[in-house]
Amino acid sequence: MEKREQSHEKHADAVAACGKRKRNPMSFYSLQLEQAKADTIFALLLAALSNLQKPKSRFLIKKCLSKIRACLLSEASVRPILALVPALLNSKCSEIACRSADIVGAASLTSFEMNEEIASDSETLKGLISLLENPKRRVLLSACNSILDLSVTTFGQQQLLKFSALEKLMFVFLQIPEFSKSVFLCFEGRGNINCIKIGIKEEDEASVALLSSIIVLINACDIAQLQNIPRSLSEAFLTVLQELWANGNNQMAVGAAKKSNVAESFCKSNIGISDLAESIFRLSINVCQCNVDLPFEVIKRSLFGTGKSSFEEFISNHWELSPFLLARTSKNLNEDDIFSSFRKTLSWTGSMPSFLSSVLLGLVSCFPIASDEQDILNFLNEVKGRLGCPIIYQQDIRVVKTEKHLGEEVHYFQDFYPGCSKEPLYFMIEDVLKCGQAYEQGYTIALRGLEFRYQSIAAIADTLAFMFGQPSIFGCKQWTVFSRCSQLLPCLYDDLHDSDFDYATTASKEFLLREGDVLYIPRGFPHEAHTNSNGDDGSSGFSLHLTLSVEVEPPFEWEGVAHFALHCWSEDQKWPCFDGLTPLSQKLELVSVILLHVAIGILSNSDPIFRKACLAAAHFLPPDICDWLSKSQRNIFCHIIDKIHTESRFLEVLNSIEVAVQKNEDPFQQIRWLWLLNLKKEISRGCDPNQPFLIEDLPSYCAQHKDKVEAAFLDMKSRFCSEVVFGDVIASYGTLLEKYRKTRKQYINGMISLHDKL
Repeated sequence: MEKREQSHEKHADAVAACGKRKRNPMSFYSLQLEQAKADTIFALLLAALSNLQKPKSRFLIKKCLSKIRACLLSEASVRPILALVPALLNSKCSEIACRSADIVGAASLTSFEMNEEIASDSETLKGLISLLENPKRRVLLSACNSILDLSVTTFGQQQLLKFSALEKLMFVFLQIPEFSKSVFLCFEGRGNINCIKIGIKEEDEASVALLSSIIVLINACDIAQLQNIPRSLSEAFLTVLQELWANGNNQMAVGAAKKSNVAESFCKSNIGISDLAESIFRLSINVCQCNVDLPFEVIKRSLFGTGKSSFEEFISNHWELSPFLLARTSKNLNEDDIFSSFRKTLSWTGSMPSFLSSVLLGLVSCFPIASDEQDILNFLNEVKGRLGCPIIYQQDIRVVKTEKHLGEEVHYFQDFYPGCSKEPLYFMIEDVLKCGQAYEQGYTIALRGLEFRYQSIAAIADTLAFMFGQPSIFGCKQWTVFSRCSQLLPCLYDDLHDSDFDYATTASKEFLLREGDVLYIPRGFPHEAHTNSNGDDGSSGFSLHLTLSVEVEPPFEWEGVAHFALHCWSEDQKWPCFDGLTPLSQKLELVSVILLHVAIGILSNSDPIFRKACLAAAHFLPPDICDWLSKSQRNIFCHIIDKIHTESRFLEVLNSIEVAVQKNEDPFQQIRWLWLLNLKKEISRGCDPNQPFLIEDLPSYCAQHKDKVEAAFLDMKSRFCSEVVFGDVIASYGTLLEKYRKTRKQYINGMISLHDKL
C-alpha cells in the first residue's frame, strides 16, 4: 500500500513537472499587461531594462511598448515613460528600438507641449538620430517617421537641426545606389499642379521617409544653417536632388505624371514637386555660384566698340537721355563677343517650331522678387507651394504681335486664356506645341527672365547691373523707337500704357538691327519691333533678340540716394524713439525729418535728375573711368542737395500730406524700402517701427504746432544740407547695394539650379 501511494505521488509530481515545463511564462506577462496602468508599465520597463540580456526581459519590454503605443498615448500616461526612451532607443534589439522610435513619433503628435518636451530632451534626440546608422531598413523607417513627426513644429525642426540630424540623413541617403531612377510623379485629387507628389516605383517605405525627412529639414533651414552643412555633402546631395528634379520635371512637361493607384507597386510620399524645388533652390543659394562677372573692358568693347562711341560719351550723351545704336561689322562680330556662349547654347538644326519646343519644355516659372527684398527666405515664404511649377502665361511668357491697323498688341492665346482669369495660367505641353503654329503666323514668342535660366546670360546681366541696355544677338529686326512722352523717367512698375499716347502722330526713329548689333533704349521710350520677311537686305524671316534691362530699384535712383543720405544723417543724431513720453523738442526734430523726406519726393516729381539711376557704387571700373565717373556723380549729388536746400517748401509739404490723407493715399509709399531697411533696428531699440508713418495724426500735429514745426523744418533742412558728406553717404550706400545684390544673386543661383540642364 505504501509503495502504491508513493507511486501515485511520483506520477502526480511528474505530471505537475511536465505541466510546468509546457506552460508559456510569457502569456502571464501578456495577461498582466492587459490590466496594467502607466505606473505599473513604467516599473516593469525599469526592471526589465536592468537585465536586457535575458529573453524574458526583452519580451516584456516589447509587450510594454506595444501596450503604450496602442493605449497609453495621453500626455499624462506617456510622460513618465519618456524618461526611459533614450535607453530604449539605444537597445541592440532592433524591435525594441523600432517600437521606441514609434512611441517618440506618436507622442510628439499628441500636443505642441509634448512635442516641445520631447524635442528638448537632448538624449532622446541623440538616440533617435543614432538609429539612422542602423543597417536594418525597418529601424531606419521608424527613425525617419519619428523625425517627420517631430518636424511638424518649428521648434522640433530647429532642435533636430541643432543636433545635426540633417547631415546624418543626407549621408545615409547618399549611400542608396541608383535611387533617382526609381522616382516618378503621381497626381492626387483633381490633378492640380499642387497635388503632384513624389513617388518611388518599388515598395521602399524607408527611402520615401528618408527623402521626406531631408526635404522637410532643408526647407526649415535659415541661411546660416545652410552654410553650416559641409560643402562636399551639400554639393553631392544637390546633385542627387537635381537628378530627381530632372526626372520628375520631364514627366511633368509631357504630362506623364501617374494617377495614384493602390494596386500599383510603389510608395507615395507627401513631398510635392514644389517642396523638392525649394530644397534645390535653398542648397543652391550659396553652393552653386553660377554666374561669374565679366571683365569691364570686354563689356565696354562689346557694347560700345573701340572708336569714338566710348563709355564716357555714352554716359554723358545717351544714358537715360536718348537711344543709342552700336552696329557691329562682320569683321568684329566675334571679337570680344560677350554673347557668343549664349549663342552657342541656342544653336540648332531643324525647324523653328522644334527649336521653340526644345527651349520651352522643362522651363519653370520664375516668380518676381520684391524690389525692396533683402532676405531671400522672405521670397521663399511668399512662393511657398508654388516654386517649380510650369511657366505661367503673362508672367513668364507672352505670344504676341502688333497689328499696325489696330495700333495694339494681339495675343495668340487670347481665346484660351481670357484676361479675367484669376488663376495662374500654366503653360503645358499642348501650349508649347502651339507656339510653333503661332510663330508661323508671325507672332513673337517673348520669354521673360533668361538671366534666371541660362548661366551665360546670368553672368552678363550681373556685370551690366549698373546700366540699361537692349542688345540684339541673332538675326535681323526692325525697331521703331518713339519719343519719350514725359521728361520724367518712369519709376519701377509704373503703368506705361498711357491712353493719351498716339503712336500715329508721335515722332519716332527707325533702327535696323542685324546680328551682333546693340540697341540701348532708355526708360520711358515706347518701342516696338518687327521682323522683315526675306527682304532685299538678306534678312531671314525670323530673328532672336535678347533684352537685358536693369530694373532701377527706388533706393538707387538719385531720389533714393537723397532719402538714404537723410536717413543716415538723422541716424547719427541718435534721437530717441517717438512715443507719448517724447519731449516736444525731440518730437519736432523727428517730425521735421519725416517732412523733409516728403519734400524730397515732391522735388523728384519735377526734376528729372532725381529719377536718374545713380552710378556712384559701380564696380569693376578701370581707374581713369572710375575717377571721371566719381566726379560726375559728386556733381549730381551736390545738385540734389542744393535743390533740397533752396526749393523745399514747408507749406507745399504740409499741403501734400493733407491731400494724400484726404485721398486715402500714403505719401510715404516711395520710401517704404527705407522703413524696411530700418525695421530690425527699431524693434531692437524697443521702438514701434510703424510710428513715424502714422500719417493720420501728422496733419493735426503739424496744425497744432504749425509755427514751431515750420521753424524746426527749416532748421533741420539747413543743418542736413550743410553737414551731409558725399563720401560718407556713398560708403553706406555701397553697403546697401551689396545687400540687394547678394539677395538677387541668391535668387539667380536658385533659379538657375532649377534649369540646370540648360
